[in-house]
Amino acid sequence: MFRHDGAMNAEWSAIAVLANAIERHVDSAGDYQTALPALSFHRRDAPTEPVPCIYPLSLALAAQGDKHVMVGDKIIDYFPGQCLLTTIDLPVVSHVTRATTREPYLGLLLRLDPHSVAQTASEMKLLLSDVAATLGPVSVEWLDPGLLDALRRLIDLLDDPILLPRLAPLIQQEIIIRLLMGPHGPHLRQLVAEEPPRQQIARIVAWLKENFTKAVRVDELAARANMSPSTFRQHFRAVSGMSPLQFQKQLRLQEARQLMLNQNMDVGQAARLVGYQSASQFSREYGRVFGAPPQRDVWRLRSR
Repeated sequence: MFRHDGAMNAEWSAIAVLANAIERHVDSAGDYQTALPALSFHRRDAPTEPVPCIYPLSLALAAQGDKHVMVGDKIIDYFPGQCLLTTIDLPVVSHVTRATTREPYLGLLLRLDPHSVAQTASEMKLLLSDVAATLGPVSVEWLDPGLLDALRRLIDLLDDPILLPRLAPLIQQEIIIRLLMGPHGPHLRQLVAEEPPRQQIARIVAWLKENFTKAVRVDELAARANMSPSTFRQHFRAVSGMSPLQFQKQLRLQEARQLMLNQNMDVGQAARLVGYQSASQFSREYGRVFGAPPQRDVWRLRSR
C-alpha cells in the first residue's frame, strides 16, 4: 500500500501520471466507453447528486477526486490511491464528493471476466483456505505499485490500435493475478472457491435482476436457494450487503427512475411497471433512497 515515508512522493506521482493518462481520453464531464470493451473512464467537473447504478464484477478507482458509495446501509468513501473491488452485481448509490473544472474527478472501471478469474485462480492453485468467513461484496484497498503500473500500461495501449488486441488480454490477466495475490485476494478468491452458499446466492441475485417486478416472499427465495429462510437471509446479507427485499427495492427504484427520466412516465405508471401496488408507498421509498419525491427528483435531474 502507499506509505507515509520517503516513497510517498514517487507513489503519488504515479497516481498523477495515471490521472493524466485518463484525462487524455476524457475532455469533458461524462462516462466514456473505450476501445477495450471491459474498460471505461468517468469524469465529473463538480460534485454530483447521489446516482443509483449497478456495479458489476469489476475494479474501480479514483485517480483524481473523491467518491462516496452506499451499499445497503454501508457507506464507503474512497480516494486517489485507493481501488474498489466488487465481486457480485450490486445495486449501489454513489456520488462524487470532490471535483472542480480545474481538478475534475477522474476514475476508471475495469470489468473482470469471471471465467478468467476462475481459470487463473485454478492455475495458480489458489484456494479459500485462508478466508475464515464469508466476506462482503465490496473491498477497498490501497493500490500497490505493480497494479498501478499494469493499469497505466493498459490505458497507454489505447493509443496503439495495432497492439491493443494483442497485448491487452495479457495485461488484463496480469491485473487479475495481482488482484488475486494482493490485498483484494481473499474477496476475489472467495468468488471462485467451491462454496455452495455463495453460488446459490449468486443465482438468486441473477434471478432477482430478471424478475424484480414480481411480488416475491423471502420464503420463496429461500426455497429457490434450497435454504431455510433464516439461513438464506444470513447468507444473502453476507454476500450482497443488504437484505433480499432491500436488494429488490433498489432494483425497482432505479428502474422507475430511468422510466420517468428517459420515457417521460408519470409516477403512477412507473410505480406500477416496477411492481408497486401503492403509489404513495412508492413515493415514500423513492424519497428515502434519492432524497426527494419522484417528480422533484426527476425535475432536478433534467434541469442540470
